[in-house]
Amino acid sequence: MKTKIKIGIYGKGGIGKSTIASNLSAAFSKAGLRVLHIGCDPKADSTRNLMGGRIPTVLGTLRNGGYSLTFYKENDFVFNGFDGVACVEAGGPEPGVGCAGRGIITMVETLEQMGVFNNEWDVTVYDVLGDVVCGGFAVPVRKGYAEKIYIVTSGEFMPLYAANNICNGISKFAKRGGAKLGGIIYNCRGAKGDSKEVVYEFAKAVGSEVIADIPRSDFILKAETEMKTVIESYPDSDIAHVFQDAAQKIIDDEGGEVPQVLSDEQMETMSKQIATSVMNL
Repeated sequence: MKTKIKIGIYGKGGIGKSTIASNLSAAFSKAGLRVLHIGCDPKADSTRNLMGGRIPTVLGTLRNGGYSLTFYKENDFVFNGFDGVACVEAGGPEPGVGCAGRGIITMVETLEQMGVFNNEWDVTVYDVLGDVVCGGFAVPVRKGYAEKIYIVTSGEFMPLYAANNICNGISKFAKRGGAKLGGIIYNCRGAKGDSKEVVYEFAKAVGSEVIADIPRSDFILKAETEMKTVIESYPDSDIAHVFQDAAQKIIDDEGGEVPQVLSDEQMETMSKQIATSVMNL
């Protein structure tokens, strides 16, 4: 295993990133690693299942207590969750005011000044909203933060379209020393048009592979109603083992690619494949 593992989990909004990221963080911790889990979504729900509820956000704390860090301590921003996973939520601006991407930048700057990144974390996990569309949301892709990006997608067109946009961002930053693509995580949603085969084709086309195949599971739903991960609530379940295997693959991974970016024509071909699979159901 590498001394330090720094990863970002990206994908279209609503695709299941936070569920996957939190279960991976729990699996890393159960494997004996010291984990820092950072939620970068303004909804501040990435750590909910690790903490058993919501925690104060970095931006909310600064907004309420002032932006001078003189009177803050690390535990004003970092909270211990399941199995000792250290949890941070960036938070965001008040609705209709400010830029959520800028909030991520403020969060990272705050953690840096508080010395949080200097702690001996074995694994740092960034759970990031949506596409790489602005400087804030691209922060984990830049040099020095995440080293690899894992993209969560289903086999539907819009999540794959978002995945291709993320590959475009990774490709640009990787050429300047930023994070590379670690792999694709297929999250099966069971909807019409959710084509597993197309996800595997997409991964191959961008020069990567599917590193985890997450099936639909009632255990995930049950655990989330308890505000827990399946690693905590149902550690002996098949789905818990899926997450543990995915975590181990990330631990063992020494690779990483500068992804290819598919053209509009290639994406349109995938769209037609998905449409055909729907018609054949």
